[in-house]
Amino acid sequence: MKNKLIRFMQGRYGNDQLNRFLLILSMVLVFVSVFSKKTLFWYIGVVFITITYIRMFSRNVPKRYAENQKYLKLIAPVSRWYKLRIKHLKERKTHRFFKCPACQQKVRVPKGKGMICITCPKCRNQFQKRS
Repeated sequence: MKNKLIRFMQGRYGNDQLNRFLLILSMVLVFVSVFSKKTLFWYIGVVFITITYIRMFSRNVPKRYAENQKYLKLIAPVSRWYKLRIKHLKERKTHRFFKCPACQQKVRVPKGKGMICITCPKCRNQFQKRS
């Protein structure tokens, strides 16, 4: 059975980040339709599931790849912002983050060093802050 599935999927696009997003979105819509008693959400969810499977079984790999790249380019700023927030949360016990008053560049300095002179790596502006 596994070999039959492998042979069936040869030459087909498969799964990617856009498909995962569409599948999660469709599950959320179907879930919302159950509690809101609105069939419109259910129909939209089924449409997204159908689109997901059409993309997954498609043999037009370059077109599906281009669609996924557009999606990744679209969500890149949100993803970058989220990853930066997670990084700041992890480092909040050992470091402080300041913005340069001249160029607004974020600068990371170690915590607990008292009043320090910070030099911005971008514009070389110096400013004093308490770490």
